[in-house]
Amino acid sequence: MSEPRPQPSVGPKWAAFGLGPALLVLVIALWEIWAAARAGADVPGDEDWTAAAAAVRAAHQPGELIVFAPAWIDPVGRHHLGDLIPIEQAARMDAARYAVVWELSIRAAEAAEAAGRRAAHEQRFGGVRVRRLVREPPEIHTDFVAEFGRARVAGPSMGRARVYLEEVGFTPRRCVRVEPRPDQTVTITYPGVTLGDRVVGYVGLADVFTRRDVRDPGELVVSVDGVERARIRVGIDDGWRRFHFDTDPAAAAEVSFAATAVGAGARQRQICFAAEARTGPPQSRLAPTAAPGQEPPAGPQERPQ
Repeated sequence: MSEPRPQPSVGPKWAAFGLGPALLVLVIALWEIWAAARAGADVPGDEDWTAAAAAVRAAHQPGELIVFAPAWIDPVGRHHLGDLIPIEQAARMDAARYAVVWELSIRAAEAAEAAGRRAAHEQRFGGVRVRRLVREPPEIHTDFVAEFGRARVAGPSMGRARVYLEEVGFTPRRCVRVEPRPDQTVTITYPGVTLGDRVVGYVGLADVFTRRDVRDPGELVVSVDGVERARIRVGIDDGWRRFHFDTDPAAAAEVSFAATAVGAGARQRQICFAAEARTGPPQSRLAPTAAPGQEPPAGPQERPQ
């Protein structure tokens, strides 16, 4: 009979190496169990939202803005406080005119409208933080959307230029909408405009379906008393794009907005804009968007303040 062959021995080093993958799998499994148990732990429940909404309702005054952060909780916030958010606020140009902003947020998020504002009050309701934010608002001399009825409109267009409630950058905006014919310009002129120390406005392309089907840009040129002050070209991904420039105070200036559907294929190019002539406060002044006759740097402006 032959003797059994000795089996090769596995040293401690190789044994430990063989256990490595098994330990890794164990660690991953334990982490997944912990993560599953924690999932949703920082998401406030309905009772937190109800308590936060009740606190806001008790102190909120007409004309004060309510916002939510991060943006994706907006539907939840509106479910609890939507009756305090009129269309004029939901489709606002920006938040500058509001002296008081109520911010309801989760996960330490901050709304864009909070920038430059002081927290006069802060309170937590479980996972919901409520802040009352204050800032001196500018004086608004002319709201070009509100005063569209006295403007003159000239140029080849599809349909009539008018004030609409539109979707721009997946957000509601109340704006002047104009649809020039392809490669044509429509000019909207406001006579006898009261100006302050600057004009602030926004422009964008309306309607997600035409942005999907028509890729050509639009352009808006703003002039004061025949002098070009801003030229803004907006593409399908630019959202609600801000522009601004300084002005000398005046009681009877002529301000025009010339909208162009850029390109022969720019059919159904729905260009929407809103603008205001403002004065102060000093801390809200910004550098002009661009030198007269020059286009400002490109880039999306999705969360106007």
